Amino acid sequence: MAGKPKLIVAASLAGIVLLGGVAWYINRAPSSAPPPAEAASNGSEAVVETAAVRIVAMADEAAAVGTLRSNESVVLRPEVSGRISAILFREGTPVKRGAVLVELDAAVQRAELQQTRAELALAESNSRRTEDLFERRFVSQSARDESASRLEVARAAVELADARYRRMILVAPFDGIVGIRQVSVGDFVKDGDPLVNLEDISVLKVDFRLPETLLPRLRVGQALEVGSDSLPGERFAARVDAIDPLVDAQGRAAVIRASLANPEGRLRPGMFARVRLILQERPAVAAIPEEALVPAPGDAQFVYRVVDGRAERVNIRTGARRESLVEVVEGLAPGDEVVTAGQLKLREGAAVRVVADAAAEAAAD
Repeated sequence: MAGKPKLIVAASLAGIVLLGGVAWYINRAPSSAPPPAEAASNGSEAVVETAAVRIVAMADEAAAVGTLRSNESVVLRPEVSGRISAILFREGTPVKRGAVLVELDAAVQRAELQQTRAELALAESNSRRTEDLFERRFVSQSARDESASRLEVARAAVELADARYRRMILVAPFDGIVGIRQVSVGDFVKDGDPLVNLEDISVLKVDFRLPETLLPRLRVGQALEVGSDSLPGERFAARVDAIDPLVDAQGRAAVIRASLANPEGRLRPGMFARVRLILQERPAVAAIPEEALVPAPGDAQFVYRVVDGRAERVNIRTGARRESLVEVVEGLAPGDEVVTAGQLKLREGAAVRVVADAAAEAAAD
């Protein structure tokens, strides 16, 4: 039992000596990794693209969608029943105002008109004879008045018969293009039946809605641009013609009507239209490319500004946007250089290397 404590002491001493040797070996081995600060100082630069804050002309504008309408549009309908005797137009072709488009069978009305004209001629002859006799005192004043009255009745009968006859002929009320007819020669139509539509598309109207908050900035004659998905990339100049005095109580929006020239007929009524209304022209606005913006929590946005070869995070306030440019209201000054590509690998104070094309530079590396 006396020799057991001696063994424990010997084992402990051996362990202490072993640990000391290991520590001495580790302290003498060369370090393979630099300290964190040194590693950070030797890090590579981030390759980025930049753009300068520049002054551009930018307009305050409002965007909306609307529908194109004909300048004038009508569906021809007969006022009386009858059988179609002639169709005097070709579908889809232009016609002039007053051109006869459709004729109904007017044999009865034509005969009535001829009869009343004959009666008018007789009444005029009798009236002249009565006047001559009255001047020679062969007839009384009452006979003269009766003859004049019969003459007026005959004239009214002619006008009535002529009106009935003209109702059998349908004419174009304005210059336009006739559409697709719904009837054929020989069809019997009732009063009010649709025959054909007539559209004036030399000038088009576009109706759209804007929020009531913009009403103080709207006025008749304002310029706007109209585009259509059927003609991508093209814009047509228009102007405001009228502002509806009634604001929609449900949508809190006002209806605006504008007009635009359409001499070539490329736009058609019923098309979907995209409207850009220019509220105010501003000749000097600080702007940056949209791709420079980096979203932050909430509605905040920031950019990285390059100062002395390093990235500096700057919170900004933006305004209007137009053609991939964003107005900078606060945070940057004209001439400041902001990062437009490579923001994801940046942090505050990071070293940057500016290239004209970051993708090409990365490929070369």
